[in-house]
Amino acid sequence: MLRGIDISSHQSTEFSTEGLSFVFVKATEGRSYVNPRQSAQAERARKAGCVVGFYHFLWPGSLTAQAEYFVEECASKKGDLLAVDWENTSKGTHASNAEKDKILREVKRLRPDHRVLLYCNRQFWLNNDTTSYAGDGLWIADYVSAGKPRIKAKWRIHQYTDRPLDTNVADFESKAALRDWATP
Repeated sequence: MLRGIDISSHQSTEFSTEGLSFVFVKATEGRSYVNPRQSAQAERARKAGCVVGFYHFLWPGSLTAQAEYFVEECASKKGDLLAVDWENTSKGTHASNAEKDKILREVKRLRPDHRVLLYCNRQFWLNNDTTSYAGDGLWIADYVSAGKPRIKAKWRIHQYTDRPLDTNVADFESKAALRDWATP
């Protein structure tokens, strides 16, 4: 399994890339927030030879507008991964299952040359999801042993801790295999 992290503007642009195969960077949230560090963070990961991904924190409503905002404002390049982060917002709300499915499809329509993943935690996957639609792959958060999320569904990435950073493993044999998969 490959090691990786996901970061946001809360982390420096000088994070360690030692031993990492991939880095996801928060790009946008809703229709009003852009991570001001995303380009520098992505560039650091690229220089270290990591596969790069960007994620959008989903809010309920305005799904087409959010998808457009995400793909226009993220610093992605061909071969980068894109993900939609589906969880509770700071207001305690969350997008519906149908909204989650719609934005994944819209991001994929807007960026057909990228793999589009769904990020969610185990509770959302087991209790909120009704379609099992995760775009091109599921990125599941479940804070247990790395690579052992407590779900039956096929997953691509497992976030297994948030200390000291959000730390993940990817279910690929090599970085080259992940890079090949990332370019549909």
